[in-house]
Amino acid sequence: MNPKLIFLTFGFLCCSLICFAQDTIPKTTKIKRLTKTDLIDGETYVVDTIIDNTTYFRKELKIDPVLDSISIKNLADHQRAAEIDAKWLEELYSNTLFDTIYQSVSELTYEPVEYPELSTDTLKARLERLNAKTPFNIEYNPSLESVIKSYLKRRRNSMARLMSLSHYYFPLFEESLDNYDIPLEVKYLAIVESALKPRARSRVGATGLWQFMFGTGKEYGLNVSSYVDERSDPIKSTVAASQYLARLYNIFGDWDLALAAYNSGPGNVTKAIRRSGGYENYWNIRPYLPRETAGYLPAFLATMYIFEYAEEHGFELEKPEFRYVETDTIHVKKMISLDQVSELVDVPIEQLQFLNPSYKLDIIPFIEGENYTLRLPREVVGKFVSNEAQIYAHVEEELNKREKPLPQFFDSNSKVRYRVRSGDFLGKIARKYGVRVSQIKQWNGLRSNNLKIGQRLTIYPRKPDTSPQKVVLQPPKKIINSEGKSTYNVQEGDSLWSISKKFPGVSVENIKDWNGISSNTLKIGMTLVVSE
Repeated sequence: MNPKLIFLTFGFLCCSLICFAQDTIPKTTKIKRLTKTDLIDGETYVVDTIIDNTTYFRKELKIDPVLDSISIKNLADHQRAAEIDAKWLEELYSNTLFDTIYQSVSELTYEPVEYPELSTDTLKARLERLNAKTPFNIEYNPSLESVIKSYLKRRRNSMARLMSLSHYYFPLFEESLDNYDIPLEVKYLAIVESALKPRARSRVGATGLWQFMFGTGKEYGLNVSSYVDERSDPIKSTVAASQYLARLYNIFGDWDLALAAYNSGPGNVTKAIRRSGGYENYWNIRPYLPRETAGYLPAFLATMYIFEYAEEHGFELEKPEFRYVETDTIHVKKMISLDQVSELVDVPIEQLQFLNPSYKLDIIPFIEGENYTLRLPREVVGKFVSNEAQIYAHVEEELNKREKPLPQFFDSNSKVRYRVRSGDFLGKIARKYGVRVSQIKQWNGLRSNNLKIGQRLTIYPRKPDTSPQKVVLQPPKKIINSEGKSTYNVQEGDSLWSISKKFPGVSVENIKDWNGISSNTLKIGMTLVVSE
């Protein structure tokens, strides 16, 4: 071969290899000889190569790891702030207000109350202005003055908290009341009925914001099942209350009497009219009404007055967690629990329970022909809808992994005794066992949210106990060889003693030893060796 050709071919290959090697070096890597100035310029360099006893460095490439967002399920929150939020929500939405209002209505005494901040003349003038703009008979009388001053003096904090809650509920109340031509002031009735507690339950079983009994609720389309109690649904129960009130007004033609009938039933009102000699004014028939109903309208009018003149009495309103217009609903396509929603869209479970109070077990069922919705803060609705397929797939996967059925009501045999530890509060304990704070308070007779370290609480948990269970090792069963031996099949009514009598020379202990049994319990059909 021509030497020149060989030389040119070899040179071409060398050049190609050098170019290829240079192309494999990352473009962002810089090789440099460092001076003292370079070492303190804030950059990080690593040794790259040594040429002629001189060390060359290159800038270290930093590649931040990319987190897999799918694997993130629980984002950490500031513990103390979360505890404060939970306590605030429980305080705002607790049963305490309902209990005190329910008791006060039935125990009004109408005794004169000293309250210098509100003179009788001022009250008369304000009641007159209030009467001019409502269809209710709001006229001054000493009994109403007593109730108003009592509420202002003794229940100021409760009223302030109810005013905060009213920012959420009153807009949806007013929309329904207006649809049925009912005075908008009737919205204050829900405060007297339930203290704006959707799950409020009276001692006779009336439930919800508008306190429907089971039968009356059914009559107005409020369904009750193991999963759902629509008497606690703010929108559906308000529509039912509006229909019922409109019907009562058509009967009595007077809003005062319609409210009295709403509380005690039309029959008690007509009996009071008869016993009064035919009067049809509430204040004239009040002595003949049931005690609770006798205090019902004064409590309603006192509440109306305080709300309408809140600014004049210096009420400082607490900012609500959110308003009704800041929420929206989603029709569920599969069964889903509120704790799953809480985890997936990062909304506290207490907020979801507040927004969806009609789901008794915190589970939204999916049933053909029924229309069950999930109400969410508006800012997370888009997150749910945009990821709907993934959310339902995750929910279905979790349901398939369950070893036990979905939570059901627990009986007294499932109770546990919990010892309060440092850092515990009622909301934290309630979430641990899947129950409500109000339930823990009811089970333990608690009047406040305060706990003491070491205090014992009785809890009927909804969540299964996931703590490690003590494993009891059973001794291996003894293998019985019956080949060539006499055997006997246990019959109904047999006992070890009666069987031993059937085989002379065989004792009860013989039968136990030969069959490897330690108790006297027998099962019908069991085969026993009865000879050695």
